[in-house]
Amino acid sequence: MKKNILELFSLEGKKAIVVGGAGDLGKSMVEALAEAGAQVVVIDLDERMYDQCKDFKNNGLDVYAVKADISKIEEVQNSYKKALKILGEKVDILVNSAGIQRRYPSEDFPEEEWNKVIAINLDATFYFCKYAINTMLENNGGKIINVASLMSFLGGITIPAYAASKGGVGQLTKALSNDLAAKGICVNAIAPGYMDTQLNTALINDKKRTEEVFMRVPMKRWGTGDDLKGLTVFLASAASDYVTGTIIPVDGGYLGR
Repeated sequence: MKKNILELFSLEGKKAIVVGGAGDLGKSMVEALAEAGAQVVVIDLDERMYDQCKDFKNNGLDVYAVKADISKIEEVQNSYKKALKILGEKVDILVNSAGIQRRYPSEDFPEEEWNKVIAINLDATFYFCKYAINTMLENNGGKIINVASLMSFLGGITIPAYAASKGGVGQLTKALSNDLAAKGICVNAIAPGYMDTQLNTALINDKKRTEEVFMRVPMKRWGTGDDLKGLTVFLASAASDYVTGTIIPVDGGYLGR
């Protein structure tokens, strides 16, 4: 039966996991999914998520929290199992929004920092995808949304680990899409541009760098988590059933400049 436009975007009855859902962008993505009707489990190390989930529940949203250090594979596995149990052994939507950044000159980049960035930004993304894919295959499909970055397209300065990890997220998204499109699983990525988040606090507080950024951003402002909400619901819903393998920038026009 043909759905009307509101039905296409509805997530009523859907089960979602958002990894990194306590962060500035992740929190908005959690809110968007829950407002559209999904039951959501947040996986994060930041204990802010407990208060956030309490606030969401007070506003009538169905959101739960699972604490985990996803730089460790065993915690990735365990947190996924805990989330899946909360959701009744079903997941329709996976969002990988966890990410960290470290800045050093490339020739001085510490090995332990490189390993941590890759572990959280890329390794955990793959493993959560892998676990969710197996669940989704048992439940007739699903939607995976990875969070890439402008650095999936650009190299940046003094961020070789971050750029490598986010480049990897972009290519992983395409590879998984190729493997899974015919099996009912759509895999896409959102690539935020210069966003007003804790990750960019130093940049935002630097007036000269802000001016330089705005020279390349036609909208002349920082992005916010709210700028991701509509696209998140679109990619999680039936409205995007013929969209897969894409990396969609949310960058105020930066890449088009």
